[in-house]
Amino acid sequence: MTQNIEIERRGAVQIIRMNRPEKKNALTRAMYAAMADALTGGDADPQVRVHVFLGVPGAFSAGNDLADFLAVATGGEGGSEVWDFLLALAGSQKPIVSGVDGIAVGIGTTINLHCDITFATPRTVFRTPFVDLGLVPEAGSSLLAPRLLGRQGAFALLGLGEGFSAARARDAGLIYDVVEEDGLEDAALAAAEDIAAKPPEALRIARDLMLGSREELRERIRIESEHFRERLTSDEARAALMAFMNRKKG
Repeated sequence: MTQNIEIERRGAVQIIRMNRPEKKNALTRAMYAAMADALTGGDADPQVRVHVFLGVPGAFSAGNDLADFLAVATGGEGGSEVWDFLLALAGSQKPIVSGVDGIAVGIGTTINLHCDITFATPRTVFRTPFVDLGLVPEAGSSLLAPRLLGRQGAFALLGLGEGFSAARARDAGLIYDVVEEDGLEDAALAAAEDIAAKPPEALRIARDLMLGSREELRERIRIESEHFRERLTSDEARAALMAFMNRKKG
């Protein structure tokens, strides 16, 4: 586990909180591993009936830590932590709720494509600048986003890298509702508690019927991951990542 991922139980609700505020919750390999363990552990625990993802005020997640990306792009070794997390997310046997405030970039957006209910604040912006960094969509987003947003909405999000405001995301079906900052966690946890109170087997069947077979999703994540790893070592991605890191330093 890592101090940047806090796991809390409130009755049948498991809260997974990303807590790296000094880096706007940019995710490290250790953070992915901790979240994967929490999801798989919660799925295996009959006392857990729902998972909740939360961030910190102003930052759900700034996406993957770019230092990790740059390390791979310049010849370093990548691990299986991201892959493990994505498979745990896509295969979760328990419903997932998220509460999103502020920055939601890359995986900070695509996590929510796997959630059953997402609340966001008015200041939240969802953005996936994969192509801008010489990369490709991940987390099954190339499959899920067109289903939710239509082809053109998905292209605007994943191809153009346009930012979606919370209101636009709600209207497009990416999230469930927009709530004020001081009520975000209460709304997410109230929904989670309501879910946890439902007859669990009936809810499981209903959710499985809505999701359908997840084999196609797992296969898409695999294909995306292959492209993503290849792109990370490309000259195009290396140049884009280094340029972005240099702009941040400036």
